[in-house]
Amino acid sequence: MSKKLLILPGDGIGPEIVTEAVKVLATLRDDHALDITMDEALVGGAAIDATGHPLPDATLELAKECDAILLGAVGGTKWEGLDISIRPEKGLLGLRAGLNLFANLRPAILYPQLADASSLKPEIVSGLDIMIVRELTGGIYFGEPRGVRKLESGERQGFNTLVYTESEVDRISRVAFDIAMKRGGRLCSVDKANVLECTELWREVVTTAAADYPDVELEHMYVDNAAMQLVRAPKQFDVMVTTNMFGDILSDAAAMLTGSIGMLPSASLDENSKGMYEPIHGSAPDIAGQNRANPLATILSVAMMLRYTLDQPEMAGRVEKAVNQVLDAGLRTADIMSDGMTEVGTDAMGDAVVAAL
Repeated sequence: MSKKLLILPGDGIGPEIVTEAVKVLATLRDDHALDITMDEALVGGAAIDATGHPLPDATLELAKECDAILLGAVGGTKWEGLDISIRPEKGLLGLRAGLNLFANLRPAILYPQLADASSLKPEIVSGLDIMIVRELTGGIYFGEPRGVRKLESGERQGFNTLVYTESEVDRISRVAFDIAMKRGGRLCSVDKANVLECTELWREVVTTAAADYPDVELEHMYVDNAAMQLVRAPKQFDVMVTTNMFGDILSDAAAMLTGSIGMLPSASLDENSKGMYEPIHGSAPDIAGQNRANPLATILSVAMMLRYTLDQPEMAGRVEKAVNQVLDAGLRTADIMSDGMTEVGTDAMGDAVVAAL
């Protein structure tokens, strides 16, 4: 049965990088019998400009009806003056909540061709391959009550609530355990159980779930130590699982170990592996429209889509191999450029991947 894909280019460099990823999808459809249909809709700032809302009802309805979503990026300086309730990022949060995309998978992989681009010594990061599993629909980003209130003293006070139920922790931990079973068999759960009661519960629930995965070695680590260990000895980690906020921070830190945030994809999945796939970098409005953005993270997000939602692991491997071939050929966008390589633009990089396919 044909799979329905929803394409959400978004803002900034989003339309440019998504165009290259769609070229890859079209090649797989036309030349390799990938049975898909593609529709497109507005989200983020582009949706605000057109409809006044970052997540129009029509977009959310299309998102609910499709099998997988490819997202570019949302946000930019143009919309920073808007009230926080209708900023572009609310469109992204609305998709996550509206589709119950509770499991965020963010790999941090150092491609051997880019070892010199990392901010750490090659011997520390060479061979790096970490999967960070971030809980995405709970925690402090969604907890209530929240807001800014005025105290009796007249001073304003901002407040947010960190809250998790047992079931929320259990389901994200099992996603992480399942992934660890298919990888190196090691899982590190990151919390702050020595200070936060909510993450003390987190640790208890993850430990209980571990009984069903005797072949996975479980370790617990406080988030401050985990941050330090990521830059001290990152290859000690195989799979990490953590809360929404901790995962947001640690996955960005891990991304920089790989040399460029422009190389890293992500997946956000529901209980049935329906997913939204996107590069982890932002909308980069400073280079939008200049044909300078790196499309490889978005193309690799297509590979994750093929693997986790469309059940096409062979095609996923084909896309990943094509990216490796392009890097082997010495082609680089500006963010990963080094001496002796050939600098190319966004469209040329996408064309090269298509040619390798």
